[in-house]
Parts: sequence; structure tokens; C-alpha cells
Amino acid sequence: MPTVYLTRRERFNAAHKLWVEDWDDATNMEIFGKCANKNWHGHNYELFVTIKGEPDPIKGYIMDAKALSEIIQKVITDKVDHANLNLDVDFIPKNMQPTTENLTILFWQQLEPHISQGELHCIKLCETENIYVEYFGT
Repeated sequence: MPTVYLTRRERFNAAHKLWVEDWDDATNMEIFGKCANKNWHGHNYELFVTIKGEPDPIKGYIMDAKALSEIIQKVITDKVDHANLNLDVDFIPKNMQPTTENLTILFWQQLEPHISQGELHCIKLCETENIYVEYFGT
């Protein structure tokens, strides 16, 4: 049977700041621009989680899409929605910039152990309508 791909979209809102403590204000603003706002800033993120596999011959799907949604919510969105990504999320190291790139890797690490039907294929995180990152694992 052929491999197919199932994608579930979830949304969350979160604040963050990109800032390097060892740099002065001018350098942080030059490198990170608006993302270095001393009072933080926020995004309305869209998270796409794609799994791949062969559809079950009886059920006809790789995994129940509602079950996938529940995993994403429990493992990711319940923790990051309306949170400060620099301060509030236990799986984001305090010394790591909470960039979209780093978040996709961390989200993968959090989700992969929970995907028991099919295989995690891609994490896509949209920060704005013009910026997104995709991560396909190691």
C-alpha cells in the first residue's frame, strides 16, 4: 500500500523576545529588530504536524485526525498558548532563542515519542503569513 501524509493544523498565540544578554541594546536592535522589543511582542502561530504511513486496511486512515489533534494540544499548544516563550514553557531552555527555527525542533522532540501510528514526517510553524519554518527531523 502507498505511503500517504496526514497533516493537522493547530493554532496558538504566544509572546517572545529575541535578545542576547551579552550584547548592548543597539546590537540587539540591529540584529533582531522589532523582535528585540524590551516589552516583548507576540505572534498568532499556525502549527502544522504531518505524519506519514500506510492507511489501515479496515479504518482507511493512518491515524485518527482527532487523536492527533489531542496529542498536539496536550504536548504543545496547551503549554505554549498565551504563554511567554522565553519564560513560561518548561521544554524551552532559558538560554535558547525562541525563534521559529528552534521551536520546530523542540516541538518535534516533544511530539515524536507520542506518535504511535504512522511516523512523524514534518513540523511546519508559521510565525506570520510570510514567514514559516519546516523541520523534517534529524
